[in-house]
Amino acid sequence: MENIKAVILDWAGTSVDYGCVGPAKVFVEVFRKWKIDLTVSQARGPMGLAKRDHTKALLELPEVKEQWKKAYGKNPTEKDVDKVYSDLEPIMAEIIKDFATPIPGAPEFLQEMKKQGIKVGSTTGYVAGMMEKLVPESVKQGFSPDSIVCSSEVPKGRPAPYMCYLNAVKMGVFPFSQMVKIGDTVADMGEGLNAGMWTIGLTKSGNEVGLSLEEIEKCDPVVLKESIDKAAAKLKKAGAHYIVEGIWDCVPVLEEISKRIAAGEKPV
Repeated sequence: MENIKAVILDWAGTSVDYGCVGPAKVFVEVFRKWKIDLTVSQARGPMGLAKRDHTKALLELPEVKEQWKKAYGKNPTEKDVDKVYSDLEPIMAEIIKDFATPIPGAPEFLQEMKKQGIKVGSTTGYVAGMMEKLVPESVKQGFSPDSIVCSSEVPKGRPAPYMCYLNAVKMGVFPFSQMVKIGDTVADMGEGLNAGMWTIGLTKSGNEVGLSLEEIEKCDPVVLKESIDKAAAKLKKAGAHYIVEGIWDCVPVLEEISKRIAAGEKPV
């Protein structure tokens, strides 16, 4: 993997919180407080965006708008987005720290990158106040990347590339054509592609399948395969260069990317 300068990981659904359960749970609970019956599937739709952008995207759903208008007599406005988000942020910060358990293979992945001399950065839709609660818990359990950039540190979150850029500055690495973005959402793929990076999309551990490790183990194999295939198709359509089930599968992919870089290829 000598031709890879750095990898940049997403957090929930990629590195910690198998199934990206924490944030989906919070959105459903907070919207219920605002008299909106939000399904888990709806809550997961914009996952990967900065959390205020995520809130706004949910309030723009036709079925949510209809409920809001019925409850409040008007369509939701930017002020309403701010009101809902102001409720969501502190609850999100408290709850996600309970979903800091690294996904199987994540600590080992970090160890392998360190062994190979590859820097590991990270990006997230969470804001600084949320990460202050989450990071210490993940570090205790063996997940501690070289760099962490959250959406509140940059002008705009995913799919804009700014978090990847700031990671590169913090870690002192370039060019982006020798860097790899790994994530489990459409927004992750957009972020990596917009930064000019190689991209690896994750299915089984991520938001698109949306099952905890315990649920995965109990799931009917046929149903699970259908969910994984559907997630793979969505990430492929979003431009992923490679698709695997989880971070535990990424080392062989990085070896292949390194060979392609050596042959003169660049991510397009």
